[in-house]
Amino acid sequence: MALNDDIALFSKVPLFSGLSEDKLRLMAFGAERRRIVEGQTLFREGTSADCGFVIASGLFRLTSMARDGSPRDEGKAGAGTLLSELAMISAVERKYTAVAEEDSDVIRINRPLFRRMLEEYPDVAVIVEARIRANLEAMIGRVSSTAHRFA
Repeated sequence: MALNDDIALFSKVPLFSGLSEDKLRLMAFGAERRRIVEGQTLFREGTSADCGFVIASGLFRLTSMARDGSPRDEGKAGAGTLLSELAMISAVERKYTAVAEEDSDVIRINRPLFRRMLEEYPDVAVIVEARIRANLEAMIGRVSSTAHRFA
């Protein structure tokens, strides 16, 4: 795919929407495109994460392990989805396993590239911080709504 296709894809990712084409171009130019075949694991739960992945095409099944060791379905992710966004900022472990349900393409955005973007464009850092905060607040809200089950 062409660089312009990657820029157009990035512009549709909620974390990156609203960023200028120049900023998206810098990220797209430094990112790495990978082909993942059906059945191949993109990453595994519990492994160290040093990058995020934007799904360019295809579909991934997301699973995690429940406390009792049984697999838990976390859903599916398709084109335009950003997986492991926090790994682009900080050292974290993968929270789930992602396996391709069909031949797929992903774009790997490593931490140094993303940090460079944040350092060179402080306005991007403000936007990203606000979007990540909103995502975390939504997640906390979902967890809080299930707290009664554990009382």
